[in-house]
Amino acid sequence: MKPPNLFFSILLTGMNAAVRAVVRMGIYVGAKVYFIHEGYQGMVDGGDNIKEATWESVSSMLQVGGTVIGSARCKEFRTHEGRLKAAHNLVQRGITNLCVIGGDGSLTGANLFREEWSGLLNELLEQGLINEEAVSSNSVLHIVGMVGSIDNDFCGTDMTIGTDSALHRIIEVVDAIMTTAQSHQRTFVLEVMGRHCGYLALVSALACGADWVFIPEMPPDDGWEDNMCQKLSESRSRGSRLNIIIVAEGATDRQGQPITSSFVKDLVVRCLGFDTRVTILGHVQRGGTPSAFDRILGSRMGVEAVLALLEASTDTPACVVSLVGNQAVRLPLMECVQMTQEVQKAMDEKKFDEAVRLRGSYVCMNAALCHLQSSFNVAVLNVGAPAAGMNAAVRSAVRVGITEGHKMFAVNDGFEGFAKGQIKEIKWGDVGGWTGQGGSLLGTKRTLPAKRLAKIAEQMRIHNINALLVIGGFEAFESLLELYEARAHHEEFCVPMCILPATISNNVPGTDHSLGADTSLNAIVETCDRIKQSASGTKRRVFIIETMGGYCGYLATVGGLAAGADTVYIYEEAFDIRDLQANVEHLTQKMKTTIQRGLVLRNENCNENFTTDFIYQLYSEEGRGVFDCRKNILGHMQQVRRKCDFSSSRCALGS
Repeated sequence: MKPPNLFFSILLTGMNAAVRAVVRMGIYVGAKVYFIHEGYQGMVDGGDNIKEATWESVSSMLQVGGTVIGSARCKEFRTHEGRLKAAHNLVQRGITNLCVIGGDGSLTGANLFREEWSGLLNELLEQGLINEEAVSSNSVLHIVGMVGSIDNDFCGTDMTIGTDSALHRIIEVVDAIMTTAQSHQRTFVLEVMGRHCGYLALVSALACGADWVFIPEMPPDDGWEDNMCQKLSESRSRGSRLNIIIVAEGATDRQGQPITSSFVKDLVVRCLGFDTRVTILGHVQRGGTPSAFDRILGSRMGVEAVLALLEASTDTPACVVSLVGNQAVRLPLMECVQMTQEVQKAMDEKKFDEAVRLRGSYVCMNAALCHLQSSFNVAVLNVGAPAAGMNAAVRSAVRVGITEGHKMFAVNDGFEGFAKGQIKEIKWGDVGGWTGQGGSLLGTKRTLPAKRLAKIAEQMRIHNINALLVIGGFEAFESLLELYEARAHHEEFCVPMCILPATISNNVPGTDHSLGADTSLNAIVETCDRIKQSASGTKRRVFIIETMGGYCGYLATVGGLAAGADTVYIYEEAFDIRDLQANVEHLTQKMKTTIQRGLVLRNENCNENFTTDFIYQLYSEEGRGVFDCRKNILGHMQQVRRKCDFSSSRCALGS
């Protein structure tokens, strides 16, 4: 088996998760894995820049931003002589598999290196630097790429490593800015990264409820200045105390003239007289602790990359590991690179509609809206436990409904409030500022409608409700089933009904992700990071942490993957005392090495007998003399946070 190797080109948060996954998956399948420090430069220079990796060398790196093995741009690798040096350094170590993380430039360079490989080996042979045996045993170079870019500008993948963490940085800044903006009735213009791609600007604008956004792929129509100022003025006249405008750094008008944050500020001050400030986020977006999503994405891509290398044959083309839907897939590398370059070509030629089409669905959200001629009375309510993103989803649904000509009604306290008639029309301005609010501002109950069907039907008749949008978890799912089954007895229920899954447990059938699950995962991962850091400098310690999730092990499993847990106990995978004993013995042996911290996650309902206290006492007793234990029950801090899921606005638009 040829030993896989990995190297990187651009410093990005979330990259270390991919490094860790490649190393451990490679070692797990019996391969040698090498670090190449400082990217292409390290491959050209060789020496100590290329070192064999061990299982322990990637411990405690999931929570570290950037890349622990360094990164550097290398002009020398762009030359034939530089690539010849790199080939010599790899052949000396018998490395013929490369795992590359970077943008389209880095991946293109890797593919060129692969295409030249045979010629480079022949040159090294002619120069006497290698022998015939080395040429024969290293005759084929396999390449697998993973895309690392906070801009999410690579065609063929839904998300690139680092993008979600960058979005978190942006939203953290916006949340902080909105408090001072509201206090002083200010307008803030935020400039975010995105020289050629508007993903960060557009999605952060959706997530924070911005008033206006500028992106490179869709320059505003001529006369945008008057339109924007009119919208901002209307917002203030409806009672809003602040305005948020987000500008991608590469935004231009239809003539190709840059639209800068300072230009937008001067325009607002001159035309409206609003107190306006500019904030340029810069490289803050690139750093910081990786989000749970990026840790999982990097881990999944790293595992898939190793599998791709193991399965590669002599005629296998270079591939890139991408995320399509919720699946890690392999796509032809150069086809994706070519499509990515076509986007920039279309933008340079001012073919913006073509650029939007090539870029993908994220820029085309408004095009997905159905422009119906008829008007509906649509009721929106929350059912089940609160989940982050509920309020953002209600806001988006209300405003999209109003835009489409429908009358929107808000129902307080779920179906219990529905039966009592707690229904009122909700206007555009009523949902202002809801995106950043945690919990459920409409109020929510777990009550199912079965015992109140007649009263709910009466209220639907009184308010002439023509459609129903229920935002909630498994209780919402069951509620709509009950209403559906009651259609034979109550014709009022013979209307369009839709559920938007929102539960931290992520246990609603038919969806990969529910609103609230991502925010809850980040709460778990951040807490685990802090708990482990709290023991820094102390003796060896194991933490037993209980998560929520009911009888669904999603939070514990994915949280354990993202936080680097040693063991996870969930309801879906039964375990007995023998499994506990084996886990304790394994962790005890591990803690006798250089490892200082252990992490065990337990789903709250994984086993009625093996409680958190029981597992804590078991580990404490069996680990006596090797490590001590601490337990933490995270509780409702996982459920309600101020931040919203980045998917909430998009889900509501789709609904």
